[in-house]
Amino acid sequence: MRAALFVTATALAPALLFTVPAFATGSAAPSTTTTTAVAVVSGTPVEEMSEGELRAAIAVILADEDSGRGVVREANEALNGTVEDMRAFLETGYRLAQAEDDRVAIARILHGATQNHDKRVIEEANELLDSGSPEEMRAWLETGYRLAQAEDDAVYIARMLTDPNISDALRAAVNAALDDGSPEALRYFREVGQYEVDG
Repeated sequence: MRAALFVTATALAPALLFTVPAFATGSAAPSTTTTTAVAVVSGTPVEEMSEGELRAAIAVILADEDSGRGVVREANEALNGTVEDMRAFLETGYRLAQAEDDRVAIARILHGATQNHDKRVIEEANELLDSGSPEEMRAWLETGYRLAQAEDDAVYIARMLTDPNISDALRAAVNAALDDGSPEALRYFREVGQYEVDG
């Protein structure tokens, strides 16, 4: 009897450890429905899977709340098609549909970055939209975006120190955030922490 089909679905949020408030002041948060990567692991290669195994693999993709519109559309079309259609979706169609969803996510990020004058994010997002491969877009959403945003956040926070009217409490908080330097600390301070400082 064939080995059971194991499907591992791994959700990869592009902002990774960013908190919800990270986008609360106008930045465009990437849709969580565009951030899923699914690895299909089976003792049977995709080209040899039974119809039931193919349907099970696609069902897992559809059940993942992080699957974007492109992925859901293509997965449903595959399920409504032939066995060959389902096989083609798992082998190549999923990758292309995910790239479509990733492009939408990057465009949304770019919109928010433009409003906030985040130069590094704008530069990298534009490069990806101009010539990025599906793999490059996915990698950027998984890790590159977080790092580019951290660079822009550090610049924004450091500029606060040039304000001649900055309070001692805020100056200390700014320096603490810059000393920490982690993407999460910088993002939190820019979006939330600076407004929590008294004086």
